[in-house]
Amino acid sequence: MKSNINKKTILLGLLSLLLFITACKKALDINQDPNNPSLDQGNPRLVFPAAVMATAGMEGGDIAILGGIWGEYVTQSALANQYKFIDAYDVKSTDLNSQYSGLFTGGLKNYQFVIDKARDAQDWNFYLMSEVMKAYNTGLLVDLYDKVPYSEALGGSSNLNPHFDNGDAIYADLIAGIDSAMAKDFTASSNSTPGTADLIFGGDMDKWKRFANTMELKLYLRMVNANASGAQAGIQKLYTNGAEFLETDAGIFGFTDVPGQDNPLYEQNIRQLNTPNNLRASRTFVSWLEDNNDPRIESYFGTTTPNSIHQGDYLGTDPSYQSAAVFVESPTDPVIFISAAESYFLQAEARERYFSGDQAESLYNQGVLAAFTSVGQDGSSFITGAYKYPTGSLEQKIEAISTQKWASFAYGVHFIEGFFEKQRTGYPLTSPVYSTDGSYVSGQFVVSKNSVLPPGALPRRLAYPDVEVSRNSNTPELIPITVPVWWGKP
Repeated sequence: MKSNINKKTILLGLLSLLLFITACKKALDINQDPNNPSLDQGNPRLVFPAAVMATAGMEGGDIAILGGIWGEYVTQSALANQYKFIDAYDVKSTDLNSQYSGLFTGGLKNYQFVIDKARDAQDWNFYLMSEVMKAYNTGLLVDLYDKVPYSEALGGSSNLNPHFDNGDAIYADLIAGIDSAMAKDFTASSNSTPGTADLIFGGDMDKWKRFANTMELKLYLRMVNANASGAQAGIQKLYTNGAEFLETDAGIFGFTDVPGQDNPLYEQNIRQLNTPNNLRASRTFVSWLEDNNDPRIESYFGTTTPNSIHQGDYLGTDPSYQSAAVFVESPTDPVIFISAAESYFLQAEARERYFSGDQAESLYNQGVLAAFTSVGQDGSSFITGAYKYPTGSLEQKIEAISTQKWASFAYGVHFIEGFFEKQRTGYPLTSPVYSTDGSYVSGQFVVSKNSVLPPGALPRRLAYPDVEVSRNSNTPELIPITVPVWWGKP
């Protein structure tokens, strides 16, 4: 399931990042200072891996922590204070500024630079790779903030106050970009061999085409609540055109136990903080794993019987909180963009929704097996046991697929997708009672014990950060974080 990208390749990406991200932040900032240098002296072979590492660093660091807590995999330790503001849903415009800027400057604008250079050179390999990663990176911004600067955000000093595009319009443009890239001539002599500049697949363009198709499938499924007909037409077109989807993980492997060359969550949460105490097992996730006798609990929390903390109860006095299990992290953990398991679950949902369930059960089973395999466990007994595919209604089947997908996102610091999918599908369900109540159903989301939101409310988005608000006069008015983004389930 895993890529074979080695440590030297990762080092190349990190060196590229070091060389270009600083220049990108200056030359291609959201509101560019025209006195700073441009990226014209760069080239796709150097800029592309820097952009990929920027996306991985942003998603795999603070955004992973946000997703881990809001996705109720982990919660703030009762022994530390670092992430109380996230667990209380008290994320303000003063928070996550560097992550927002990084996704723009290190990600979106660098990918666009490569796209433009590759188009000029008719190098369709780098063109496709960058269109796919541009869609992934920009989709992450839209899914977090809804409207973001996009169509006018790439003009540099020509427009220091770009307007905010609607999320659905951005999605449509991202899909069109992938379609355009997929239609190019990949046999042309002008195509270069990406080699080590491709940190994800090492230049395997067949896998990139599968990644492209899987990315489109994900975008279409995400819009099922807001644009049902568009989602259906787009997905059916993919299948009519014979699209093949990922059967392996798309992500960054090859991190090493060296400061600055390790997994970004480990680097930020453990190495830089000099403590492993912050992210502890959430009762929400642990109760679901325990209820199903799921052996992945040991992979995630280091024991089959972990103590856990009820979500957001970091001020609680329960003595077991002192020994609540720490989420298992390693400096060599990968950062996953789309896993093989997620690909199978996406396909299973598409087959259920639009093809009368044909092949859906088989794809669901492959997803469960891949999710177990990713953490070194065997899930074969579960697809005929606790996780057997339901025979009931479409909604019951969507719930099964979505719940398994949620559980799979604990692998590869991919937590944020669990939070997103909860907003899209409503699964896992939200409990009417807190998890200390005797009627609580294992695995259901609860409102954080110390929530600052109105009773019963959960977060649905992020507020625009000060780095945008203070510089861009076109920033929309503040929208409460309880309001879903454009594709969210009401």
